[in-house]
Amino acid sequence: MAKATALRTSPYKLNLVAEMIRGMKVDKALTALTFSKRRIAGDVKKVLQSAIANAENNHNMNADRLVVSQAFVGKGLALKRRGMHAKGRGSMIVKMLSKLTIEVAQVEAEAKEAKKEGRKVKTKKADKAAEGKKD
Repeated sequence: MAKATALRTSPYKLNLVAEMIRGMKVDKALTALTFSKRRIAGDVKKVLQSAIANAENNHNMNADRLVVSQAFVGKGLALKRRGMHAKGRGSMIVKMLSKLTIEVAQVEAEAKEAKKEGRKVKTKKADKAAEGKKD
């Protein structure tokens, strides 16, 4: 899992890029972000690379079998600026900041077979969560 706060774009625009990579294999997601025309795709790519490195180093997962399990976006701070108008008037210009969290999970060989058959299989992360609830 990797997080980024204070990304200088609106949550709506960031969610368009996050939606693009949800459920993708990590290598395909990196390629898609590299060739995306959206400005924020570079920052999303950095966060994804951080999530991959965290999974490899902290959880001993294989990078070849990682999938973007979750990518969610939240509202951050709002920078308020003053816009000038005629006759001494003005209005607020609100520049939104966003938060991004990306989680990756390791896909097992069973999941690939299940996908072909059209059924769902729990990932390694889901199994750990289920064990925690039993205790």
